[in-house]
Amino acid sequence: MAKAKIAISVDTSLLKVIDSKVDGSVIRSRSQAIEYFLKKGLQEQSVSVAVLLLKGEHQSSALRVVNGASLIKQQIEFFSKFGISTINVITQHTKSMNLLLNEVSGSKINIEIIEKQAKGNADALKAVKNRVNNSFIAMSGDTYNDFDLLKMIKKHIESEKLATMGLMTREKASSYGTAILDGDLIIDFQEKPKHYSTNIVNAGIYIFKPEIFELFEGSVSLEKDMFPKIARLKQLVGFFTYGEYRHVI
Repeated sequence: MAKAKIAISVDTSLLKVIDSKVDGSVIRSRSQAIEYFLKKGLQEQSVSVAVLLLKGEHQSSALRVVNGASLIKQQIEFFSKFGISTINVITQHTKSMNLLLNEVSGSKINIEIIEKQAKGNADALKAVKNRVNNSFIAMSGDTYNDFDLLKMIKKHIESEKLATMGLMTREKASSYGTAILDGDLIIDFQEKPKHYSTNIVNAGIYIFKPEIFELFEGSVSLEKDMFPKIARLKQLVGFFTYGEYRHVI
């Protein structure tokens, strides 16, 4: 592979650490050390896995046509264009399962259907606990989102918080989960409140660090159990998607 020569300025103490990694065997030069650890750092920060939380009763929604293709195909295309290489679909077995399998067959990225009986979407998400090592995306399976996902990933990585929630504004917020912000932090979250003081609502897409599972004990619902808890811990960041959103029912 062709390599480009560049000139960079590096802190002296950092350069000493880099040089200490040159062992003459695996890493044979300063340039190789910089390239190796740069690649390693980028891999650790990359987000390559997405999870679709699709209730069995909502599989018909995943098969509905949105903008010329089924919702699930649109979701796959959305994740694919932003570098996601694996999508785990967590659902339950229904009579529509074969139709769902046919719809995702032949995809250019890896699609895994995970059948799990669950009491709620937080309970369902536990199915990927041992499948993820880095931050991962989760999205409601009956939700269509189209926006710049890379900006949301960048926000999540830079914040170093446990979770990032996609946000949007709606005139009538009572049908959504509502978020109270302090800067970028979501400091309070309520699922479909009868009375609300904000028009900032949940867009149904999230990015989690794998450490989030340490807080899942006793949680059934992301919206009712997890997000209020993470907000109280000041570990939930908001990101306005400013894109197209549709709840497909």
